[in-house]
Amino acid sequence: MRRRAVPVVSAVTALLLAAGCSSGSGDGPGRTPAATASRGTGTAPGAEPAAPAKGSVKVLRTVAEGLKSPWGLAPLPGGDLLVSSRDEGTISRVDGRTGRTTVLGTVSGVSPSGEGGLLGIALSPGYASDHMIYACFTSASDNRIVRVRYDEHKPAGERLGAPDTVFKGIPKGTRHNGGRIAFGPDGMLYAGTGETGRRGLAQDRSSLGGKILRMTPDGEPAPGNPFPGSVVYSYGHRNVQGLAWDRRQRLFASEFGQDTWDELNAIKPGGDYGWPEAEGRSSRAGLQDPVAQWHTDEASPSGIAWANGSIWMAGLRGERLWRIPLDGTSASAAPQAFLTRAYGRLRTVAPAGAGRLWLVTSETDGRGTPGKGDDRILELAVR
Repeated sequence: MRRRAVPVVSAVTALLLAAGCSSGSGDGPGRTPAATASRGTGTAPGAEPAAPAKGSVKVLRTVAEGLKSPWGLAPLPGGDLLVSSRDEGTISRVDGRTGRTTVLGTVSGVSPSGEGGLLGIALSPGYASDHMIYACFTSASDNRIVRVRYDEHKPAGERLGAPDTVFKGIPKGTRHNGGRIAFGPDGMLYAGTGETGRRGLAQDRSSLGGKILRMTPDGEPAPGNPFPGSVVYSYGHRNVQGLAWDRRQRLFASEFGQDTWDELNAIKPGGDYGWPEAEGRSSRAGLQDPVAQWHTDEASPSGIAWANGSIWMAGLRGERLWRIPLDGTSASAAPQAFLTRAYGRLRTVAPAGAGRLWLVTSETDGRGTPGKGDDRILELAVR
């Protein structure tokens, strides 16, 4: 299970991103709306106060439109954005002011099929000096994480260097490929994976499928991981496509259910999140219950982000943005939906600072309605 990479300088700080794939459950049978939350029991002394029960969302502007199968998003220093195209295998730069979009290049080795392709992207912790972009993608044989150097001085379309493989061997499938990657506040690289429809992989700790992985920027098992010599950080997941940390550096993840419950989970090192023995809340000994759960027609969640005391979760089949107010690692009130069916399927949400979010739509992923609205990036004000 060893994966090799050349050394890279690690850092204490990192961008915290969140991004996800469409789920097989997204086309499952409809259910009665029933978003529910595990309520908090009060705020501990010295902790941050619980988020208010009600929030708000205002669409400030459309930043860019006409995007094709956008998936991952990485804000650049200075306000521009990098966005990956799942099906075209390209990374583009979006001018944060004008919306002008420039294709930087194609990531070689990407083999798009079904829900696979070029998925999550993240900037190196040392991006200011190394100009490295990390990417998770589906190859002909597996899902893998690579890094490519971005050279702004080369012609458009040729600005991405050859990929350097950081980590490989993650199971691939036509669905449930996970694909979100993000650097945590500890400078380590986290990756959400799917079980590719093979349920047993989620509970098999020797498999990389149905897990959250934690590794160094060079692809080695991170110090302090719960299982010695392993990159596995948590297991029992069906398909993780959203990762985000709160102000106190606690990790949250969104997860596709099958036909009944999608989940938002608070992640504990070594935690078993139940799949396939449990879907949603079970109260079974040894399994971690979700912070909140939704029927699949309301959510099919992909990217998540933390802002103003709440987790914000993009819904694909649900075609809405969910706000989950937090009290520690519990929900302080019931989840609240915004932008319901206003912009179609929602793929990725990422923090933009100062109470703002970037939101990426996903109508051109093969399950949307192209023409209903071109895929776009929106800027939101939230509270």
